[in-house]
Amino acid sequence: MLRVMTWNIRTGGRDRDGSDRLDLVTGVVLAQRPDVLAVQELRGFDRGTRLAEFAGRVGMRPQLAGSWFGQPVAVLVRPPLRVRDAGRVRRPFHHATARVAVVTSAGPLTVLGTHLNPYSGGRRRMEADWVVAALRRADGPLALVAGDLNTLDPTVEHTDRLAALPAHHRRRHLRRDGRTVDTRAVSRLLAADLVDLWRAGAADAPEAGGWTVPTRHGGAEFTGMRLDYLLGTAPVAELTRRVWVVRGGDADRASDHYPVVADLDLDPA
Repeated sequence: MLRVMTWNIRTGGRDRDGSDRLDLVTGVVLAQRPDVLAVQELRGFDRGTRLAEFAGRVGMRPQLAGSWFGQPVAVLVRPPLRVRDAGRVRRPFHHATARVAVVTSAGPLTVLGTHLNPYSGGRRRMEADWVVAALRRADGPLALVAGDLNTLDPTVEHTDRLAALPAHHRRRHLRRDGRTVDTRAVSRLLAADLVDLWRAGAADAPEAGGWTVPTRHGGAEFTGMRLDYLLGTAPVAELTRRVWVVRGGDADRASDHYPVVADLDLDPA
């Protein structure tokens, strides 16, 4: 069984007051023990030894994608899973997208770890198109998009929950008319024949079970909503056995996002 996890750890695990949450983040990762970890908001991980130290503590090997304007992202892989190919999607994302292909018992699995624009729905839509273009270059049918997509689920009604947000935060999720909920980025990815693994692996769970923000650590810009996704090609969806959001314990305080985890019926090759 291959375990995949995505998590936005918020500003590199450090807060403005100097508090360091990386021990909490590390503890959550060790408890879940993913084979592939897509992690976002790695402020400061592209300088010094912070990335190497974190990767060493969780027993994984990192592929970092530096950011054009925002914060780096990375995909980490746990041995004995082998990396076949890795790099960065070379488009001007607000944050970044890392690409890693690993060798599995059913062929290569391409993972795109991404973090879409938090402020503009139009930019998120454009970035989603770049992700789709990168997926088309995947080596084989097994591919997965993992990350903070900053986009509401297009299959769910969001009017009431957005009404609870202050106007300046609500605008992030609305079209220019100020009324229509902007779900275009996730819609573009689903239209490219990706499957929402939450729906595939947690079909009987209530919608609130998939919410990834906010946590007890904070998140004034959020109400109960799902912004973090695992989206897979149809063959990946068929191999999905379980999907869950990690809540409780250190996960309540380690970030303003909760991690999302999926078990896939695959093995390292």
